Amino acid sequence: RSIKARTTSRAVDFGKRMFAVRGVISAVRLNTPTAGTRAFSASSAKLSAPIRLRSIKARSASAMAAVAEPVGEFIDAFNSDYARIHKAYEDNFWATKMNLKGNSTDALTESFNALEAFLGDRHTLDKVRGYLAGADATDAQVVVLKHIEKTLGCYIVESAEAKKVREEAVALENKMNSARNKLGLTYVESDGAVTDATPTVLRTKIRSAADESVRKSCWEATRRVGPFLLENGFPKIIAERNRFARTLGFVDFYDMKVTQAEGFSKARCFEMLDGLESATRPILDAALAKLKADKGEDALKPWNISYALSGELSREMDPYFPFENAPEVWGRSFAAMGIRYRDTKMQLDLCDRKGKYPNGFCHWPIAPHKAQDGTWNASQANFTSLATPDEVGSGNTALTTLMHEGGHAAHFANIEQGSPLFSQERAPFSVSLAETQSMFLDSLCGDAAWLGRYAKDRSGSPISWDLLERSIREKHPFEVFMLRGMIAVPYFEKALYELDEADLTAENIERIADEIEHKIQGGLAARPLLSVPHITSDESSCYYHGYVFAEMAVHQTRAHFLGKYGVIVDNPEIGPEMLRSYWLAGSGEPGFLKMVQDLTGKPLGHDAWVAELSKPTEDVVRDEKEEYVKAVRAGAYAGEVDLGMHAVFVHGDEVISDSKVEDGYAAACAKFKKWVNGNWPKTAVTA
Repeated sequence: RSIKARTTSRAVDFGKRMFAVRGVISAVRLNTPTAGTRAFSASSAKLSAPIRLRSIKARSASAMAAVAEPVGEFIDAFNSDYARIHKAYEDNFWATKMNLKGNSTDALTESFNALEAFLGDRHTLDKVRGYLAGADATDAQVVVLKHIEKTLGCYIVESAEAKKVREEAVALENKMNSARNKLGLTYVESDGAVTDATPTVLRTKIRSAADESVRKSCWEATRRVGPFLLENGFPKIIAERNRFARTLGFVDFYDMKVTQAEGFSKARCFEMLDGLESATRPILDAALAKLKADKGEDALKPWNISYALSGELSREMDPYFPFENAPEVWGRSFAAMGIRYRDTKMQLDLCDRKGKYPNGFCHWPIAPHKAQDGTWNASQANFTSLATPDEVGSGNTALTTLMHEGGHAAHFANIEQGSPLFSQERAPFSVSLAETQSMFLDSLCGDAAWLGRYAKDRSGSPISWDLLERSIREKHPFEVFMLRGMIAVPYFEKALYELDEADLTAENIERIADEIEHKIQGGLAARPLLSVPHITSDESSCYYHGYVFAEMAVHQTRAHFLGKYGVIVDNPEIGPEMLRSYWLAGSGEPGFLKMVQDLTGKPLGHDAWVAELSKPTEDVVRDEKEEYVKAVRAGAYAGEVDLGMHAVFVHGDEVISDSKVEDGYAAACAKFKKWVNGNWPKTAVTA
């Protein structure tokens, strides 16, 4: 059976998703909604962290000189202090990324430094080791203490000079990203009108605009992002990150990030990537030759390649992915698979707007854990996507992003360990483990078994088999483009961080970006490497390899479930098995590679992925048609949408709907749909 029959180009979608695992930075913050609007206070967010930091330092220092508090009390106090300081930073991160009223990059920097100081406090680490050396801790407490020790070890900075370098790099990055938020991008419409656009709109039009001149104009606009960043400090940021990593004994910043997050070196990382690159190069060459033969040499131009693969088809399929229905579709699909969120409060900011961070992500202002007395502390989650509801392709992309980020949220909501450090998105959490969960769930959007149930137009009619068959025939031979687009990012970042500092010039960086695109993707990329948001942000730089290893695990996991159950979509066994095998342990033992091997019975490898890329198109069509017929006959899950979640739909400072106020998730979705119809009237034409 086909692993998947894709209907969208995930090579583009990856840039819209961000799970940020980092050894030296935090995440995002959920703002408590009030009726109608929310007010963000930068001053309150930035004051709490330093106050609490001083208190724990005082406790730690005094404890070293006197009788230590009982280990259970220490763990609870540590968890409480961490949660409070983390939350303060997350307030500022969310406010700046969402461009909320009152946001402050100064407050962001201050709260970030407070969080780093907390995690880098040597006194706390010494105290943890003291408990581990004693005999008072229970086995369960030892597990927690060892994980605290492991996490703090990722952040301890002995050198005052290194701390100074780190703080300067963070300040430079915040300044650059603030400038980026104000960068105005424009393209030229077919009638000559110069039009403002967000990066998301530009990428959508590159895929779907019928006029080549419009596609080229949008692509050229994305090429302006790189030079802007290079003029606003990116080369110096690379140098400062390397300087910091080398003071800690790593080869460079990339080596530090992969070692802290994944537990293996940069050298090992690229051994695995090199094997995949070598195995798929012949498939890439064949795909490029076929595209040229089928659609002409112009199809290989970077502003044409995405359209050549999806332009007209994307328009024809678009009615079956109405954006305003996406949240309910996501909820029904997850509910049918037995996925629950364990009382998570989730804030969803789904629509694009000027000044909003140009990347989808899901982060946790409150990471769940069990207290020493067994009390469950549920998570709070934020996630954002970048939909323009009346743009062609936005509904499909938004739905895939919901499935993806909702997968992250489900994973983290269900981590059941004795400290929030097991369930927070910084090192030592594996990027690959996190992305396996989200990418496994968003992969369903490419299955005929899922599309036959859930891809419906506004009148409720399912997508036709003719469209799906065309999609398979037009896209399956070119799926390798997505893979090569993914691996281009880590190869580019590897090259950047291996440059001598004297060679870190704008000219060299632009040249290297183009060279990597030609070498890995066969020509200039539809999405220029320097426009990928991940590479500029400390939190998400040097982790794109995690997507690649996760995709390997996704193929392996799907093959396992299909072999065991015969079906994944709407199978109520999937959620509980994911919970047991992948979710409960968080960043604790046994770790990503062992989890995959334990579930699937095989070490992680790229064989299943490469085999899928090599599968004859006629075989894919045959298998997917069979699944489509079954899916249409079965229909979508019609039971109660009980996700065990408190959902709040927002748009910047505006609260749109709240599942507690509206008496349930489905009712909150209905109010959100009404809001979309009101703000984008074209979505209401056949609603």
